[in-house]
Amino acid sequence: MKGQEKLVQETLSQPDEIRRSRSDPNVYLFYKLQRPKRWLCAIIRKLNGDGFLITTYPTDAIKEGEILWQK
Repeated sequence: MKGQEKLVQETLSQPDEIRRSRSDPNVYLFYKLQRPKRWLCAIIRKLNGDGFLITTYPTDAIKEGEILWQK
């Protein structure tokens, strides 16, 4: 995702969907549609009141998990 910092920031600030991880309740998946059936996923973890970015990746499928918010 080198050079895609603006896209990652947009995914975090204006997501199309936010889900909570099924395996870790402190991990959240932010999805932003890039083109039909292609999303950018940004994964964050909340720890001690702070949040930090774990990773980002393009995907063609939204993972299962509790839906917290949808556009």
